[in-house]
Amino acid sequence: MKIVSVHEGVVPISSSIRNAWIDFSAMDCSIAAVVSDVVRDGEPVVGYGFSSNGRYSAGEILRRRIVPRLLDASPDSLLAEDGQLDPARAWDVVMTNEKPGGHGERSVAVGVVDMALFDLAAKIAGQPLYRWLSDRYGDGEPDEDVFVYAAGGYYAPGKTTSDLQDEMRGFLDQGYRVVKMKIGGADLAEDLRRIEAVIDVLDGDGSRLAVDVNGKFDLATALAYGEAIEPYGLFWYEEVGDPLDYRLNATLSEHYRGPIATGENLFSLQDARNLIRYGGMRPDRDYLQFDPALGYGLTEYLRVQDMLAQHGWSSRRCIPHGGHQFSLHIAAALKLGGNESYPGEFQPTGGFADGAVVENSRVGLTETPGIGFEQKAAFHEVLRALHD
Repeated sequence: MKIVSVHEGVVPISSSIRNAWIDFSAMDCSIAAVVSDVVRDGEPVVGYGFSSNGRYSAGEILRRRIVPRLLDASPDSLLAEDGQLDPARAWDVVMTNEKPGGHGERSVAVGVVDMALFDLAAKIAGQPLYRWLSDRYGDGEPDEDVFVYAAGGYYAPGKTTSDLQDEMRGFLDQGYRVVKMKIGGADLAEDLRRIEAVIDVLDGDGSRLAVDVNGKFDLATALAYGEAIEPYGLFWYEEVGDPLDYRLNATLSEHYRGPIATGENLFSLQDARNLIRYGGMRPDRDYLQFDPALGYGLTEYLRVQDMLAQHGWSSRRCIPHGGHQFSLHIAAALKLGGNESYPGEFQPTGGFADGAVVENSRVGLTETPGIGFEQKAAFHEVLRALHD
């Protein structure tokens, strides 16, 4: 197997929504197509990848460093002992001559290519990615469906509390039982009114609602909000302070008894380890949200999973950020606790296969070889245009 060419591009995923920290008016992401010399049904087998959401495209790093290293590598250096494509060996190639640290946009660029290589490897094997992963990195018996929650509840121009309630009702109508909303973009009193309005839609059950601060709070604000929302018994209180402020998170965990979730803006094994060592995360109730697409890809995420197991964490406490098919396959293969979902947002990249049905907050996977982007017609059209 040889890689014939690699194509990268940018796709907009912008919208008028905002969270407590940023708006998404200029949001985009990187996409990539890795074309192999393997031919099926008269066409080359192609692996696709993209960079999740929430960070911007990383095209310059891809073009100047990551893609050239992959193309210049000897074909044998990318293969496992059985002669098949090995994304982990390719990861070592694209990270050649990169210094430790600096886990920002570089991790995003590597994650795009890593995703495409895993897609390609599973396609060549003729397996959906979750089964391919389970056979190689799991126990060979993947979950057949995955818990998903509906992430929304953003602030938007002219959006009223009634609109927020209607949005959440729409999620319930689509089969979700657990929903998430943004807080921290208004004052505490207004956010409490918004939270209570959503809990009313959930028949008074606060355990079906997660709230997300997107890293905005200082310690005093984090504690004040925590004291105010703890009686609601929420599903979780997410990314309350800066992602690297482990002391803030540890102090919060000493005062807030409900579940805390964080990790989506930590992009390396080292940062994930520091969160576990110093962030006060509690393996009996808290959730870890590392996004494989943003954090150097699945190759690095597998290392993170090994580290978590060494520290006594169950994989079921991991619910990746991103709301996309790649993490859905990973969740099923590695028996994670679930996956995020963004019904209607971040198109065409976000969401699962066209026609996917959510029932009681669970969704199944397709048997299409690879990640199955071919089953997302609008996104597949964009990806295919990279190399056609």
